[in-house]
Order: sequence, then structure tokens, then C-alpha cells
Amino acid sequence: MSNTYLTTQELADRIKYTPRTIRERLLDSVLIESRHYFRPFNGRKILFIWEAIESDMNDSDGAAYRAAIPMANGSACHG
Repeated sequence: MSNTYLTTQELADRIKYTPRTIRERLLDSVLIESRHYFRPFNGRKILFIWEAIESDMNDSDGAAYRAAIPMANGSACHG
């Protein structure tokens, strides 16, 4: 299966958010590392997986987020 990898700017253009909003508000709250994005070669650059993001955006009942386990520090474990 082939995935489409997007930079923050490319994702912003597709979903009509600013890159800053993606980095500050969506990253690690809505967009989950290893599901929606990854950091190639353990670097600072982030590449987003368009198919996973698009799939979750179209998920009307939010089933993808109910499986999260709340953690003591306020974050969530997504399996």
C-alpha cells in the first residue's frame, strides 16, 4: 500500500488550517505520532500520512479516539 506523505504546509493547504495551528493545537492532541505523522530518521521534520488523516476526518462517530487510554500527565496512550 502506498501512502501520501505531506509536509506541514502541504497538510495546511489541504485541510484549510494554518501550519501554526497544526503544530500548536492539533499535533499530539488530534494528530497522533505513528498513526498520522512520523519523524523520518529521528529528525525534527514531520511528515504527515494523508490517508490516515483523511480516514479519521471522515470518521463521523469518532471511533478512532475512543480507544485512547488517559495517562497521569494529561496525555493519552493510543495503543
